[in-house]
Amino acid sequence: MPLVANTPVEKMTGPYPRRWWALLVLCLSLLIVVMANTSLIVAAPDMTRDLGLSSSDLQWVIDGYTVPYAALMLVLGAIGDKYSRRGALVLGLVIFIGGSVMGGLADGTNLVIAARAIMGVGAAVVMPATLSLLVAIFPRAERAKAITAWSATSGLAIAAGPLAAGWLLEHHAWGSTFLMNVPVAVLGVLGALLLVPPSKAAGMGRIDYIGGLLSIVSVGSLVYATIEGPHFGWGVGPVSAAVVAGAGLLAFVGWELRHPNPMLNVRKFKERPFSGSMIAVLFFFFGTFGSIYYSTQFLQFVLGYDALETGIRLLPLAGAVFVGAAVTGRLAPRLGVKLVVGTGMVIGTAGVLLLTQIESGSTYTGFLAPLLLLGLAIGLSLAPATDTIMGSFPEDELGVGGGANDTALELGASLGIAILGSLLATSYKDRLTELAGGRLPAAAMDTAKDSVGGGVAVAEQVARNPQGGVEQAQTLLGAVHESFAHAIAHTSLIGGLIMAAGTVIVIAVLPGRGHHAARGGEERAEAPEAAEATGSRTETVDA
Repeated sequence: MPLVANTPVEKMTGPYPRRWWALLVLCLSLLIVVMANTSLIVAAPDMTRDLGLSSSDLQWVIDGYTVPYAALMLVLGAIGDKYSRRGALVLGLVIFIGGSVMGGLADGTNLVIAARAIMGVGAAVVMPATLSLLVAIFPRAERAKAITAWSATSGLAIAAGPLAAGWLLEHHAWGSTFLMNVPVAVLGVLGALLLVPPSKAAGMGRIDYIGGLLSIVSVGSLVYATIEGPHFGWGVGPVSAAVVAGAGLLAFVGWELRHPNPMLNVRKFKERPFSGSMIAVLFFFFGTFGSIYYSTQFLQFVLGYDALETGIRLLPLAGAVFVGAAVTGRLAPRLGVKLVVGTGMVIGTAGVLLLTQIESGSTYTGFLAPLLLLGLAIGLSLAPATDTIMGSFPEDELGVGGGANDTALELGASLGIAILGSLLATSYKDRLTELAGGRLPAAAMDTAKDSVGGGVAVAEQVARNPQGGVEQAQTLLGAVHESFAHAIAHTSLIGGLIMAAGTVIVIAVLPGRGHHAARGGEERAEAPEAAEATGSRTETVDA
């Protein structure tokens, strides 16, 4: 039988010969999904000016993508397992293209939010499909190397999104940051059809849709409450969402414990390698996304870099990710997952704590070391943590495994931006009130306290006002800069302490090298050596 892209993995007698080309397609798909989140960081000021976005509007432009992305991954990963992993990848990219086109052409706030929500649904299909296909295609001996490439792509996308968006914004309107996804996603669709082989699970049985619905309600409500509560106050909506999230999580756990074929076997959290790795992934992206969220604002609003210049200055993070990824393939097998991931957690914590040294007179060099340490932490530790998570699932649950890993990743990023962003806003507002309270009309002061961007805008208005003057504007601008630098230092201290607590938990939970956990259930122990050669054991042919 010829080994072409339309030959199912399960019918191959050896490893898929084009697996490294297929990996390129999977990494390309992952790249645009993550870039869609990070590119908005530098596009937000232009969108705010053109659409007249309030802080609440802007938050929902961001969260319109995040909420469905985080809530749907587990369910859509299971659906991909059952029907077609490659089909899920293609469908997700098509949905993503549709949302990107809509966002690029939108001329109103509600349309942009709707477009971001559609993109989030597409991302929720794509993200777990990339991991499940990777594990299905690659034999065990090569899988860690492939996952390292996948993890490095995640780190690259964190820096590549702002860079690409910044370059586009030099020449085009903010809609171009949506449309840039389209040619890459089209290339991904073609690559998937030509280079990625079909794959699906065997003997999966009926999907646990009730468990899936409970997971959507609980994760979606948790993300919503996490985002809305810290930013806009714990009113009726966020509190209700938090209650729903708690009740939904309890119902989900109870249902899954009793279901003969659960959506997610929650007993896996008793396995220390799995639970420790999940916690590590969550904390890595908590610290990284939270720090980048306010670091880029300092670069733009305090140091005065434009969008492209800001993107360029995030490149050291991507470079450090690649350095970490280059060495982790050698270190993890020798030193063990616990030592490598634990070391990465320590390095990441140090990166966040270094930001406590930021002052109003700080330059870009004050951010360089933190960015390098955060990138090195991700590159060093994300791959072994992800490999451990995926190795905990049998072949017929690879999509669920990918969904679990990616939910931890996205939840960590959401928590980082929401919690640290809220601490930042509160600290900035309090400090600016101390320094400039009573010097401006109430409406102008409210705008200045809303965000550092608002403070800079008010200072510019004062400078143009004949009754204000340049000297008063410079005084206000100095207060804004000092307040924001103070807020970064204060927020980074709390964020660093949270990261330190996470480091202690991860090191305590992950077992030492002598621990041998079952990989994906008892059936893996019974798999013959031939299964290792093909990278698949229990799957059947795509229809």
